[in-house]
Amino acid sequence: MPTHLIVIHRWSDRYADYAAYIDHRTHLVSYITTPQGAGSLPDEAAAVRTVAGTEDAKEVRAAAEALIEQFGKPTRIVALHEVDLDIAAELREELDVPGEQLTALAPFRDKLVMAERLTGAGIPVPATAPAADHESVRAFAAAHGWPVLLKPVRGTASAGVVRIGSQAELDAHTFVPDVPMLVQPYLPHAILHVDGVATGNGLGAWRASRYLSNCLAFTEGAPLGSVELDDPELLAAVGEFTARATSALSDRPWVFHLELFLSGPAHAPRLQVLEVGARPGGAEVPFLWQEVHGTDLMACAFALQCGMPLPASAHADLATGERGGWLLIPTPASRPCRVVSANSQLGKDQGPYTERIPIVGQTLADLPGYEHSGARFRFRAGSTAEVEAAIRATVGDFRFRCAPVDPAAPGQVVIVGNGGRPYREYAFEAAAERAAVALITDTEPTWQRRYLAGHRTKAAMDVDSLTRAVAECVTETPGRAGVFTWNENLVESTAEVARRLGLPHMSPAAARNCRDKLATRRLLATAGVPAVRFAHVQDRQQALREAAAVGYPVVVKPRSLAGSVGVVIAHDAAELGAVYHHASEAVFPGIAPLDGLVLEEFLDGPEISVDSVVRDGEVRLVNVARKRLGFEPFFEEIGHLVSPWRHETWADDLTDLVVEAHRALGVRVGVTHAEVRLTAAGPRLVELNGRLGGDFIPQLGRLATGVDLTAAAVDLALGVEPDLRSTRNICAEVRFLYPPEDSVVRALDVSAAAQVPGVSSVVPLAEPGRRLLLPPRGVVPRLAAVVATGGTPQECRNVLDLAASLVHVETEAIVEGKAA
Repeated sequence: MPTHLIVIHRWSDRYADYAAYIDHRTHLVSYITTPQGAGSLPDEAAAVRTVAGTEDAKEVRAAAEALIEQFGKPTRIVALHEVDLDIAAELREELDVPGEQLTALAPFRDKLVMAERLTGAGIPVPATAPAADHESVRAFAAAHGWPVLLKPVRGTASAGVVRIGSQAELDAHTFVPDVPMLVQPYLPHAILHVDGVATGNGLGAWRASRYLSNCLAFTEGAPLGSVELDDPELLAAVGEFTARATSALSDRPWVFHLELFLSGPAHAPRLQVLEVGARPGGAEVPFLWQEVHGTDLMACAFALQCGMPLPASAHADLATGERGGWLLIPTPASRPCRVVSANSQLGKDQGPYTERIPIVGQTLADLPGYEHSGARFRFRAGSTAEVEAAIRATVGDFRFRCAPVDPAAPGQVVIVGNGGRPYREYAFEAAAERAAVALITDTEPTWQRRYLAGHRTKAAMDVDSLTRAVAECVTETPGRAGVFTWNENLVESTAEVARRLGLPHMSPAAARNCRDKLATRRLLATAGVPAVRFAHVQDRQQALREAAAVGYPVVVKPRSLAGSVGVVIAHDAAELGAVYHHASEAVFPGIAPLDGLVLEEFLDGPEISVDSVVRDGEVRLVNVARKRLGFEPFFEEIGHLVSPWRHETWADDLTDLVVEAHRALGVRVGVTHAEVRLTAAGPRLVELNGRLGGDFIPQLGRLATGVDLTAAAVDLALGVEPDLRSTRNICAEVRFLYPPEDSVVRALDVSAAAQVPGVSSVVPLAEPGRRLLLPPRGVVPRLAAVVATGGTPQECRNVLDLAASLVHVETEAIVEGKAA
């Protein structure tokens, strides 16, 4: 059986290339990650469980239990980020999984144990004592003098570190409850960091660097840089000291990040341990080692946690060669803030070889860790002096300005794409009531203008153009900003734009999972969501072979189109052969087809749609609409009924299915529209759409329940909790009217139908002169939509029957492609 590994991962950048470390085809590698980290994981992951934060032990345990239920007990648990080492060690102990457990980890995570262990081995360490309260710090200062540093015993990246310079400052300090602290003297010395691999027989590959500024100053707003050293005398002393320190803490192989105080004269340097971590260095260290030195420290740490031999590069001699360096620039305003300027430093004589800088218009959230610094740069050159000069030049040349986001100011939401007036005007109206609305579309707005605070017209709707347009819009507001789309062909692009600009939205990976029906099926199957037999087929002959295995009747559908276009049912091989081309040749405006088709078992039973609101991973089902289908075998949606459903026998199973589907596809925020069949075996998911539903369904939901899904979508885009309180519990239904045959519309009058009691609206959908081709020749060839409300489904049906009979329509039949 394949080995099951659970990896706890939090980076959004590709610090670790897991797919290169272990073959995901022969091992089951599952991941527990954050919404930010999900996009940097391998596509071949066996499963991905997202949690709000990997520091939440309860959430991580629940995710691990779910993965164990799917794949069995893991043979290894891997965590490469310092913050995740503790929970990984706890899980190993609880599950009896090999690897580093809490006792072995203590000298690297508990700074009091670390100081005690090093002192006992004769390794110089600053005086260190527990700091439980003001009195213990006062006593320490009396013995060692002011200033002192207060540190969390298990902290990281200088978070929570405070410099206290006097008795008065100590009196004003408030200790955080349940956070153990220690106290040390403040030492104004230079600080080095040494990164590398201890092989168990001494030092393998290692490099020593000097901080420019220090980590504490960085938390207070100063740039933080680091440059690798080339002084042979100093390096000899650092190497000897590092070998002693690492062997004092462990005799096993391990990847280390060692920070040292440096003082004394150049010919006789004095070194003391500041602290040490049993993991690759943070900031840009892992990237620098890969790009400049050809050694992947993450690969070394991964191998050790999996019980595998160290890579050969872990033993490399790095005494010669280029020197590297890095620079982090903090955000020049309180977060959340919006970027006003950030000028690239690439291509300059004294500049970085790569950079990660935010783009103008990007919102920078308050996320922890050096990865989420305002800007990041990496350097390489022949000497320490050259690298340091380049770093200092970049600090001087980088023009970085941000404006704080004012949560009390009016918000602005950017809607990408348009939609036809009959189908979306109600949504524009609802959005404009909630926030200022800006529109980005490829044509000049006309009827939409009354709802808009601004707009951008873009001939090209590619991701780069959309990003620039959305950035222009959001920089015009001091308040919250958001972006979303209800256009199926723009869901993925909008998700990527939101990612680039730091705006709330489902992730690009989740959007792809929803858009690609094959990916949806595979992920649902892997997650153990109630199964639907399916196959990926490339041609008619393969479809016939797979259909025999799946069992007739079967449904064939394009992987990425919308509106049920190209979806056909076949009851036997002859029928499949006859209708296959409808799926293979189907097109939908603005959506490129993906490779092959999806063939799946026909799910017998009523079809419903479910509208949900998702925030921080919590899925709340809001509406259930019962579909009216017609024009078999083409699944044309000819109407929808929203009615009470929570009393139904299938309600709990439906809720479980929809919640699990969102989790499997990685959807943690947004308004979604699921399509479900109520089969004899229970509810089965047809697809999950990462957008507001169409066909007036959100409007039906508002009429039936009082919950406005468009307003909820706006709130989610702005990062605000939506109001989902139901104020009524009635029925609302839409019926679409079609011509009796392929026709040209000559006249359409809905005025009499609109006067029928119980009719909410009658919306013309085809103007005179419009050609309407019935399925499969045409796409949604509708004459009009009639919307009605009532206390029961039968009341709605009666109103719709009467109203439909009063719609006056004149059509002219099309014969052989021409009007008769």
